[in-house]
Amino acid sequence: MKLTILGGGGFRVPLVYGALLGDRGEGRVTEVVLHDLDAGRLSAVTRVLAEQAAQVADAPEVTATTDLDEALRGADFVFSAIRVGGLEGRANDERVALAEGVLGQETVGAGGIAYGLRTVPVAVDIARRVARLAPDAWVINFTNPAGLVTEAMSRHLGDRVIGICDSPVGLGRRIARVLGGNPKEAWIDYVGLNHLGWVRGLHIAGRDELPRLLADPDLLGSFEEGKLFGVDWLQSLGAIPNEYLHYYYFNREAVRAYQQAEKTRGAFLRDQQAHFYEEMRDPGAHALAAWDRTRAEREATYMAENRETAGAGERDADDLSGGYEKVALALMRAIARDERTTLILNVRNRSTLSVLDSEAVIEVPCLVDANGAHPVAVAPLPEHATGLVCAVKAVEREVLAAAESGSRTTAVKAFALHPLVDSVNVARRLVEGYTAVHPGLSYLK
Repeated sequence: MKLTILGGGGFRVPLVYGALLGDRGEGRVTEVVLHDLDAGRLSAVTRVLAEQAAQVADAPEVTATTDLDEALRGADFVFSAIRVGGLEGRANDERVALAEGVLGQETVGAGGIAYGLRTVPVAVDIARRVARLAPDAWVINFTNPAGLVTEAMSRHLGDRVIGICDSPVGLGRRIARVLGGNPKEAWIDYVGLNHLGWVRGLHIAGRDELPRLLADPDLLGSFEEGKLFGVDWLQSLGAIPNEYLHYYYFNREAVRAYQQAEKTRGAFLRDQQAHFYEEMRDPGAHALAAWDRTRAEREATYMAENRETAGAGERDADDLSGGYEKVALALMRAIARDERTTLILNVRNRSTLSVLDSEAVIEVPCLVDANGAHPVAVAPLPEHATGLVCAVKAVEREVLAAAESGSRTTAVKAFALHPLVDSVNVARRLVEGYTAVHPGLSYLK
């Protein structure tokens, strides 16, 4: 089976390949094609993968190319993990927003809108090429903003594109662990949009154990989200929010922390990864060791400003191992082998959430089989969550409309309507600032 990874020179690709090396069942991936526009990054990642595979019999064969059509032809699965504008683009997203006093995070608020505006046209082109060159392929989208990008691609690929994120999985794992349950056997009642969802129940052996957690302040304050949001707020909500909701519930504190930080997250990763790729120019460097060291630092500093604001301390060791590659592999196995499973994924709504139309991409538990991912019916959201979900989905739709039409006016509307952008004038200045620094937004007229 052939797997094509778009963004194949990306830093997290070895996580995916490492998961593939541990898959020994029938119908496994035997060929991996890495595609990237940067040949130097491709070379660096290929070296890491070669060291990973050195002691593994029958490791999937790895090839690399800068030709997109060549990479897509004959693919059974396509992992899309592109970053339009690179980490320099992310750093600019953050800087321009923070200069206006609003959040510049990669997927949330102004930064997420800017990232979406320059990513959607590229993602749509990829979707069209997949439909033409590999019509039977399944596309698994890693690219952020994951829900928005998946929805853009679904307009050309239908249900054959599925978005994934490891945040809900990590959240469910932490809750189950605190409650003394096996995360693999727990049913997580989770619903929302990508980076905008809530755990409303966690069932172990058929019993919802979340009320027990919410009623125990010591237990509730013992894990990441309890430390991040605070026990009182979680008890008020009656649910456990995705960590990204910290940007909404504590927006003023988050913006101030980011403004005061020595570097934004994007600038930190840009400089950190630049050092790694520069190190890989030395043919004698130990690629896997350098990558692993860099990855450990990356994971340990994740959402550091938010945790500092909340006084949450350092991340637990158990939360440093990532997980999105495991979700991707489980999804691919379920489809390729009809190994039926349940995963939290980004898929078209159908009739799952009545407040959204059938084409809206949402993030919910799905039953996955050879025919794809099927969203599970969920109870309605409470009013406060419904309002936020509908507002953010409306913004995503304006981003899609701006990307399709090239309308600068529609882009301004997308920024202005976001709950975390507090002025139409700020929205206008954001569009001016982003178009000035991003060549990828020159299409906005």
